[in-house]
Amino acid sequence: MDAFRNDDLSDDLPDILAGPLLRRAAPRRLVLWLAASRALELQLTLSSDEGDRIYDLEAATTRLAVGSHAHLHLIDLRLDDPLPLDAVIAYDLAYRVSAQGGYSEGEGSESEGSESEDVGWRSMREWGASLCYDGEPLPTLVLRSRYDNLLHGSCRKPHHPSQDGLARADRWMSERHQDSAARPAALLMTGDQIYADDVAGPMLAAIHSLIARLGLHDECLEGTDIASGSELYARDETYYHRDDLLPAIRSTEALREKFFGGVRKPIFTTASAENHLITFAELLAMYLLVWSPTPWRLIEVEIPELAAEELDRYRGEQQHIDAFVAGLPSVARLLAHLPTLMIFDDHDVTDDWNLSAAWEAAVYEHPFSRRIVGNALIAYLLCQGWGNDPDGLAEPLAASRAWIHSASASGQLDCESQNQLVTQLLRFTGWGYTIDSTPRLVVLDTRTRRWRSERRLHHPSGLMDWEALSEFQQQLLGEPSVIIVSPAPVFGVKLIEGIQRAFTWFGKPLLVDAENWMAHPGAAHTMLNILRHSRTPQRYVILSGDVHYSFVYAITIRQRRNSPRMWQITSSGLKNTFPETLLDWFDRLNRWLYAPWSPLNWLTKRRRMAVAPYDPEHASKGERLWNRAGIGQVLLDDQGAPREVTQLGAADCDTRFCETRR
Repeated sequence: MDAFRNDDLSDDLPDILAGPLLRRAAPRRLVLWLAASRALELQLTLSSDEGDRIYDLEAATTRLAVGSHAHLHLIDLRLDDPLPLDAVIAYDLAYRVSAQGGYSEGEGSESEGSESEDVGWRSMREWGASLCYDGEPLPTLVLRSRYDNLLHGSCRKPHHPSQDGLARADRWMSERHQDSAARPAALLMTGDQIYADDVAGPMLAAIHSLIARLGLHDECLEGTDIASGSELYARDETYYHRDDLLPAIRSTEALREKFFGGVRKPIFTTASAENHLITFAELLAMYLLVWSPTPWRLIEVEIPELAAEELDRYRGEQQHIDAFVAGLPSVARLLAHLPTLMIFDDHDVTDDWNLSAAWEAAVYEHPFSRRIVGNALIAYLLCQGWGNDPDGLAEPLAASRAWIHSASASGQLDCESQNQLVTQLLRFTGWGYTIDSTPRLVVLDTRTRRWRSERRLHHPSGLMDWEALSEFQQQLLGEPSVIIVSPAPVFGVKLIEGIQRAFTWFGKPLLVDAENWMAHPGAAHTMLNILRHSRTPQRYVILSGDVHYSFVYAITIRQRRNSPRMWQITSSGLKNTFPETLLDWFDRLNRWLYAPWSPLNWLTKRRRMAVAPYDPEHASKGERLWNRAGIGQVLLDDQGAPREVTQLGAADCDTRFCETRR
């Protein structure tokens, strides 16, 4: 453990490591996320045309000491007097500075606040200048009265060669941040905010350097011959060979395939899991490194000892990581200005997470793989999930806080408490959430409440089970229009879904990404029946990601006079794309095989639906699938229907999607 704790460097650390991230925001409630090198006493000043308001955040802040020099601050401020709507509000998240610099949380804290010489508050005017747009002394927020302007995106892989869609969104915001009417109501991150299962060598080396720099807590490991996280980091196999860390017994063959085997998917992608994140500290460091430039300035990353082929790969990945890091100041600024909501998809945890009943049996019955998934869920809870729904996640947060407080003086987390927390999170069913906006926003958890195929355990599970879908339907009743976030598209590309179905029929769903809404008959029919129900909304906007290309479909029900209108709007990825030649062929074949007159349409579960694709503005003739990294923007009219759909290209080439002229 001592090799991965560096207490002597604490004086050189800045107080703020990452954030603030503006999370759920409403007139009577503001939720923010902040990471600091010490526990801070915080104060928030809100300034608008109505004047200044100053709030002491002591009662509103949950502090989590995740390392000797790493403290998460989860801020949930409830307001007695509502904030103005559709107005620019400046905010100043200040922290108290004392001679000794510490915040007192009782015995064992860094310093006793009552004995420290108070030297005042440090304003964001001092420490947060890089988070402000030109000409502004402080970051700002706007609480929109309608969710009629949204940014959305998914799939942000740091070492992908494309540029970063979040950095592009910041450039877009910088041109209109003073216009409250032009600012989005929210940024929706619809899955794969991190890639826990696909990590570049330079990123993993940076993660280990940051763990040491901040003294992130260590943990025991079970089901492997490695006793702890610190021992894992020091092993020769930790870079590009994590599949060798499993004990060489027959029962682990399934785990090697599912976690570390680099499962080949020749039709779509090659999964590269040799650097799969394992410990809670690794995952926490990853979040800090993808959201803030500051941690990168605190570390000196040494190239690990690698074989020649691996060294070439490492150096190639380093170029992409360097470009990614260069864009992080823009990303941090964007996240400080826009209310941001998130939901996990598989790569936030592991590839093909909960794909089938057989997958779950293999993974959750082994303590090592169970811990890998559990650690990813703990990190998701603290860094993504809680900010979406503090009330709904209060109980898991309390359990996580108790576990983190179990750390010993040397930074060792309690093993049994961690196992209990993992079990609690694996059973938890409250990851999805609803925002009572106009239109209402319903965010679906398509990962943890699966409709399992009980007779064919290797077949893909439905993305939501009957009970979860019934609860979803209750959120729709009586609403004239609704925005749905489904990480995987409800209405996908029929040809690709057909290929997925063929591989599943041959018993090989893991050879392709076989997860789509139509892959499981029960889930597919239930979802389609909900969308067709007479008491559910007349207008649906479905926002999705996952697939690494972007498209828009307009959907109606055949031969129904008062059919609801639906739009499937998919934006993927923020920093990822699909193999270009392959997608071009899929696009062409899909147009030919599933043209409106094709009898193949009657073999699909959507045969009662009329699906009309939109055309990307700069596409070749007939091209419907847009394969460029970026972030989506959707503008809605007063009825909740899309009036403009645009993909803001990461390389500054924007593309509108237009209705196809027939």
